[in-house]
Amino acid sequence: MDTSYWRTVLLVTLWQISASICYYSVFAATPFFRDTFGLSRFWVGVVVTTLTFGYAVFLLPQGALVDKFGERLMLTLGLVGLGTATALVAGSPTFALLLAAVFVLGSLYGTAMPGTNKAIFDNIKPGKQNFAMGIKQVGVTGGSGISALLVTGLAGVLFWQAGFLLAAGFALAIAAAFYVLYSGSGGDGAAKYPDFRALLSNRPYFLLTVSGLFLGAALFTTTGYTVLYVEESIEASVAYSGVVLALVQLFGSVGRVVTGWLSDVLPGDPQVRIGGILIVQSLAGAVMFVVVASTTTVIGATIAFSVLGFFVLGYTGVYYSVMATLVRADEMGGATAGGQLALTSGGLFAPPAFGYLADMVGYRASWLLLAMLVVIASILLVFVVRIPSSVSNPAATGG
Repeated sequence: MDTSYWRTVLLVTLWQISASICYYSVFAATPFFRDTFGLSRFWVGVVVTTLTFGYAVFLLPQGALVDKFGERLMLTLGLVGLGTATALVAGSPTFALLLAAVFVLGSLYGTAMPGTNKAIFDNIKPGKQNFAMGIKQVGVTGGSGISALLVTGLAGVLFWQAGFLLAAGFALAIAAAFYVLYSGSGGDGAAKYPDFRALLSNRPYFLLTVSGLFLGAALFTTTGYTVLYVEESIEASVAYSGVVLALVQLFGSVGRVVTGWLSDVLPGDPQVRIGGILIVQSLAGAVMFVVVASTTTVIGATIAFSVLGFFVLGYTGVYYSVMATLVRADEMGGATAGGQLALTSGGLFAPPAFGYLADMVGYRASWLLLAMLVVIASILLVFVVRIPSSVSNPAATGG
C-alpha cells in the first residue's frame, strides 16, 4: 500500500477520532447529567435522543454540502463546530439549555459520515476500500472510548465538565491540522440530495436500510446506557463504569478492523460473503444482550460488555461494505446518507424506550428488548443476502 493510501486513511481516521470524542462525550456523561439536573432514566434517554435527532435532521443537508464544497472544507468546518458545541454542553446551566447544546452538537456531527466515506471511496482503490473503511470506523469507537475515559476520569480529579473542555480544544487543533495536511478531492459545485426513489426501488438496499433501523437502535442505546447501568446495577464506580464503556469501544474497534479484513479476503460472491458476516455479527450481538441482562458481578459485566462491543459496535463498517455491493459507485454518497439516516433513526426511539422499561420493570427487560431488535435485523439481513441485486456494476467492484 502506497504513502497516499496511508496518508488519507490516517488523516480521515484522526478526524473521526476527534469528532467522536466530542459527540460521544454526551454518552459518557449520563450519570453527571442525571445528578446535576435530577433526571430519571427516561429523561437520560431523551438527552441521547435529542443528540441523535440533531444528527438525523442535518445528516442529508450536510451530505449535500459535502458534495457542493468538498470534504476538506466541510470536515474542517464541521470539526470546528463540534469543538464549539462541546464547550457549550459543558457550560449549560439548565436542562433546557443542555438539550439545545446537545442538539447543536448532534447536528454538526452530520458532516462525519458523508465526508469521511466520500474521502475513502474517492481516494482509495477498490480491493482496499473495505479495510480502509474498517480502520476509519475505528475512529468512531476509538473516539468514544477515549471520551469515556476522559469524561469519567477527569470528573474524579477536577470536575465533570473538564473532559468536555479538553475535547473541545483537541477538536479545534485537529481541524487546523486536517485543513493544512489533507489533499483530497473538492466538491463539484452542486448541492445534490440523494435520489431516494431510485435507491428504495433496489429491494436489497431497502431491506438493508430497514435492518439498519434496528441495528442503530441497539448501537446507540448500548453506548448511551453502559456507564449508567454499570454504576447503578453492578454498583461499580463512575470511573470504572467509564473504563467498561471504553472497553466496549475498544473491542468494537477490533471488530470493525477484523470484519473489514474478512470482507476483503474471504472467497465468494461479495453480497453473500459480506452480508453473511453481518448476519453472524448481529445474531452474536443478540446472544450477548441476553448475557449482559444476566450478569451481576463487576468482572462478569466487564467481560460481557467487551464481547458485546466486538459484535454490536463492530458491525457498522460491514454494514457499509454490504451497501457497496448493492449500489453503483455514483450512488454511494446518497446510499450512505440513507443508510446512516436509518442507523441514526433507530437511536431516536430506542433510548427513551430502554430508559422507560428500566424505570418501570428493570434493566433486564431493557437489554432483552435490544436483543429482540437485533434478531429482527438479522432476519431482514437474510433477505438482503438472498435477493439478487439488480445493479450490474456495484461500488464494491469499482463499477
